Amino acid sequence: MPVKLPPFTRNFYFATTAVFLVWMLLFDTNDMISQFKLWKQTVELEEQKKHYVKEVLKVKKEREELMGSPQLLEKFARERYLMKKNTEDVFVIVEEEE
Repeated sequence: MPVKLPPFTRNFYFATTAVFLVWMLLFDTNDMISQFKLWKQTVELEEQKKHYVKEVLKVKKEREELMGSPQLLEKFARERYLMKKNTEDVFVIVEEEE
């Protein structure tokens, strides 16, 4: 038994619009799947941006503190970059990984 279609589906404008929508949603370069992937990537990049903005503020704060105090600057240089005076010896203790 053949399936009867409603009369409005045989209308030229309805058929054209339906084909156009199917084309735009599934086959076009800007289809719904691509748009969803781009939206998801945008959300991830926004999260990364928030993280890096926090890190930049943290580094700026540390820099201001270091530049304001010669003692802190010396401590930072010794700890981070293993700098030393000519008359000193530096011993670095490295823990073994198990």
